[in-house]
Amino acid sequence: MSDNITVRGFVASEIRSATTPGGVATASFRFGATERRYDRGSSTWVDGNTNWFTVQGYRQLAGNIGCSIKKGQRVIVVGRLKMRSWEKDGRIYHDAEINAESVGHDLMWGTANFIRSSGTGIQAATGSGASGAPGSGDGDDGGPQIQPGDAGGDDDGADRHATFINDASGEEEEVDQETGELKGAAA
Repeated sequence: MSDNITVRGFVASEIRSATTPGGVATASFRFGATERRYDRGSSTWVDGNTNWFTVQGYRQLAGNIGCSIKKGQRVIVVGRLKMRSWEKDGRIYHDAEINAESVGHDLMWGTANFIRSSGTGIQAATGSGASGAPGSGDGDDGGPQIQPGDAGGDDDGADRHATFINDASGEEEEVDQETGELKGAAA
C-alpha cells in the first residue's frame, strides 16, 4: 500500500546518511507525531498518542536533510507512506515508513534560514521534471537553479561541484563535497 501523506512532528533520532551500492545518497531518521488536544476541564493542552515513522530521503533531498535537520527539531514531512511488516523470532514487527518528497522546518515553532541549492539538484542531474514545473530546475522559484554546463544527462559528474545561492546576499557559495558544509567565511 502506498499513500501520500503530510505529517507534522519532531525528529527523534540523529540523521543516518549512507550511499546505496548504486551510488545513490540516502538519509533517514525516526520521526514522531504526537496528537495534541485542548482539555477544557483543566484548561490545558495535553499530549495524546504518538505515531512513529521512519523517514527516508534520497539523492539531493538526502544531502539537504543531512545538512539541515537535527534531532529534536520540529519538521513537516511530505511523502509516500509504506507499511512494512516482518517476522523475527516468532514475533511480527511493523514499521510505518515515509519515502520523503519534501522535508522542512515547521515555522510554527521557530525560524529558519533557507539557502537554495544550485546546479546539483535531482532534476538537474537526471533531467527530470517538465519545463516550468516547480522543481524542474529551469530557473523557477520552486527548484534548483541550473548553472551553465550542468544540463545533466550523460556526463559522469566528475567536474561538478555543489553550490548554494544565499537568498540574503544573492551570492553563490561552494559546498564541501565531503562534509556537506558551506565553504568560506559566509558559512
